[in-house]
Amino acid sequence: MKQLFILMCMLVCFSGVQAQTMASSRHAVEERVTIDGSKGKLQAILQKPVLKPGEQCPMVIFCHGFGGSKDGPLFELITDTLQAHGIASIRFDFNGHGESEGDFQEMTVPNEIEDAKHVYAYVRDLRYINSIAIVGHSQGGVVASMTAGQLGTDALRAVVLMAPAAVLRDDAIRGSTMGKMYDPLDPPEYVELWGGKKLGREYIKTAFWLPIYETAVAYQGPALIIHGTADRVVPFTYGERYHQLWPRSEYVLLERYDHGFMQDIHHATDIVSKYLMKVLQ
Repeated sequence: MKQLFILMCMLVCFSGVQAQTMASSRHAVEERVTIDGSKGKLQAILQKPVLKPGEQCPMVIFCHGFGGSKDGPLFELITDTLQAHGIASIRFDFNGHGESEGDFQEMTVPNEIEDAKHVYAYVRDLRYINSIAIVGHSQGGVVASMTAGQLGTDALRAVVLMAPAAVLRDDAIRGSTMGKMYDPLDPPEYVELWGGKKLGREYIKTAFWLPIYETAVAYQGPALIIHGTADRVVPFTYGERYHQLWPRSEYVLLERYDHGFMQDIHHATDIVSKYLMKVLQ
């Protein structure tokens, strides 16, 4: 009798775990999608909650930084949280990055903006999407801000910039990108970076004249800017200027946090997740 009781308890526990696993899978939908970009096909990962027929939800577009990719904890922690709270997301590799087509040497901020606009058009046409926000980290923050400016306030419910790298124009004017020196008035065909990556002449030429804040100011909707005081890649003053441009923005300055928010990535991503849930739901 005792053995039967133990067996029954084990079956109940197993059934509970199995039910939890099945419930979790029912509420977690992730798919890989391919989107036409400025320099070929863009590879993206779309996450969404399970929706009833006819039900809609918000969508958040994620833009990674210079030399980065759609993968990694900075974005994945946010997308998983959003998905658990009924918000869809899409993170993609820019041209010449990650799994997307294109040559890194041909990548520029303007063609990354075009990539972002292609992704925006893709999710805008999904029947189950009722509003769209955009998030960008580092150079992706510049892309997100300029995309928002070009699309206009009515096109987006919110913008989130994480350590936005508006310093990239000043870097180009100084002739120094990622510590590599060059003549900004007569840039070479390419500048050799880490891992065999080559920064193309067109990147430097377009960055030199890039109207970052002048374009971003056309967006006047809700926004969050989060930056760290220990960011040595992009001083936090560049984030502050966005806050000055956007009257409806919130600005969070994290003491002693670096460019990747590695001091406590869970805390930084939690700030972003909570803000998005607040403005989108």
